[in-house]
Amino acid sequence: MKAIVIGIMPQDKIRERVLAIARGDIKPKPNDPKVWFTSMKSLAEVLSDDNRALLKTISETKPTSISALAETTGRKASNLSRTLKTMSRYGIVDLKREKNQVRPVAKATEFKIIAA
Repeated sequence: MKAIVIGIMPQDKIRERVLAIARGDIKPKPNDPKVWFTSMKSLAEVLSDDNRALLKTISETKPTSISALAETTGRKASNLSRTLKTMSRYGIVDLKREKNQVRPVAKATEFKIIAA
């Protein structure tokens, strides 16, 4: 599994970068961050020790649903669901719909952080 490159930059600078890319002024390099956070604090909340352990558990056990993951981790399904949705918004986890269940898939367990 490849490491995800994460960038930290103020919201207005992220917006400027996205607009510059859309205009064609900047061409992103392959090793540029794909995921952006506005502060180290917000990054620390999403990639806390508990959440990194959760990603490792998902990667190793490959649960078939959030309920199965809840049984494995001992956490409540509602709590897991909220955490996984947040990670999904940042592109760290995929939530695959299968029949009547949602299967979490970790996209990475390693991260490279670049602070601008």
